[in-house]
Amino acid sequence: MQVSARNALKGTIKSIVVGSVNSEVTVEVAPGVEVTAIITKASAETLKLAEGKQVYAIVKSSDVMIATD
Repeated sequence: MQVSARNALKGTIKSIVVGSVNSEVTVEVAPGVEVTAIITKASAETLKLAEGKQVYAIVKSSDVMIATD
């Protein structure tokens, strides 16, 4: 796999919540650190996603904000 996005986080699927149109996929990228994505149900089926499968969470964003207290 090659992708132009610079933010590819390898992890393991912790949970999948399947809806009528979309699926919510939660990926653990480090112990206690999770990333959640909403993708189409069709995409989840095509990728054969399942809990425990290793995947990449690829983040492409035009804006990333940083805040402090």
